[in-house]
Amino acid sequence: MKIFVDADASPVQKEVILIAGKYNLSVVLVKSFSHFSHEKNPPYVETIYVDKGADMADFEIIKLAKQNDVVITQDYGLASLCLGKGCHVVHHKGFQYTNDNIDRLLSSRHASAMARRGGYRTKGPKPYTEEERQNFKDLLHKVINEQIM
Repeated sequence: MKIFVDADASPVQKEVILIAGKYNLSVVLVKSFSHFSHEKNPPYVETIYVDKGADMADFEIIKLAKQNDVVITQDYGLASLCLGKGCHVVHHKGFQYTNDNIDRLLSSRHASAMARRGGYRTKGPKPYTEEERQNFKDLLHKVINEQIM
């Protein structure tokens, strides 16, 4: 099992790396060259850089992720594709994407996009909270434990 992180805008990269280290799991951070960093990570962390462009990181994750891998993303479309491959998909706000909730999430995303195209102004995301960070860490531990037990 590997953990893949859609890392361009992920606020939980450090948490993922720390948790993966406790379980001796590999982490793959996938991000565009526009987010290049010289930061050193532990040897169990690989960073893959992709060309700048819409969905390039998503395409790379889809290509690499396998059944029972864990994918961390806030992108509902990527989540849907990863669920189809049998991956465990987690949002950084601390909820898990499932076959039971993905259709509702995709419909909501589509409705918001249509409203924006029609001139309606939608609110941006709320600030990321420490409660959400803790919920994410708890859920990631739970997902990993369910797979290794």
